Amino acid sequence: MLSAISYNPIVRIHLGPLSISPHGIGIAVGFLVGARFMLPRSRTRGIPDDLVYPLFTLAAIGAIVGARVAYVLNHFSDYESIGDMLQVWKGGISLLGGFVGAILFAVPKIRKSGLSFWKVMDSAAPGMALGVTLGRIGDLVVGDHLGKTTSFFLGYKCPPLGVATASPCGPTEFATRTPGAVVHQTALYDLMMAAVLLVALLLFEKRERFGGFMICIFGVGYGCARIIEDFLREDLRRFGLTGSQWVAILTVVLSLYVLLVRRRTPKWGRWDERPPPPTVEPPTVDDEAEEAAPQPEETT
Repeated sequence: MLSAISYNPIVRIHLGPLSISPHGIGIAVGFLVGARFMLPRSRTRGIPDDLVYPLFTLAAIGAIVGARVAYVLNHFSDYESIGDMLQVWKGGISLLGGFVGAILFAVPKIRKSGLSFWKVMDSAAPGMALGVTLGRIGDLVVGDHLGKTTSFFLGYKCPPLGVATASPCGPTEFATRTPGAVVHQTALYDLMMAAVLLVALLLFEKRERFGGFMICIFGVGYGCARIIEDFLREDLRRFGLTGSQWVAILTVVLSLYVLLVRRRTPKWGRWDERPPPPTVEPPTVDDEAEEAAPQPEETT
């Protein structure tokens, strides 16, 4: 039995003048692999690749914007100017905000392309779980999302003060930690829960389900995971809960409504069922002959 997990994080990798964060690498790899994981599933639902690829671009942009906006809104008092808010490279993003942003940016294209929102999201759900699983590896490398002190054997033992961590391992505004203190490593918990959710989604997709089933399972599973995990984090809270917990609660409630009450595809977002535009049939040979025939003169 381990007493705690202990290692020195790597916050930055320096390649000449470049300074690269393993955290960013983890996010990028998670997104790319998750997107690739979606393609076989979108094909089985009749969605061609040439319509899916533009969605990836929009989702990537939306994820960056949404992740930053959600974090800034939740920590608005930490910023003195709009310039500070835009400095995303200094850290400060929200995973749930990234999901929301990616979906919002992709919705107009989904609608314009005449696709079902629910089929697209069902195709993406396993890839989203896989993306979280891989992306959290970057958080572990940099030592991010360290939580409250614990005696749990999967806790993380804080390194000496001279060793940098992405999440402060010394005194913070929420608690006073000392070198050697063991804290919850919530990124590890998130990785493990996302991996379990991925397995569940792969099992569920073996049977045909109504549109929206898979993404609602993801919403319930990951939403519940974040509600539980955030109680172990040290973060700004509003009315006793973090911003991510409020978003997760709303997601779980809406997903459970679809799964347990409605139990069929919601009416909204079924843009693949729109009636085709009326077509004008070309004139037939008889019609052309009738138009060309001389008309009798009118008599008075």
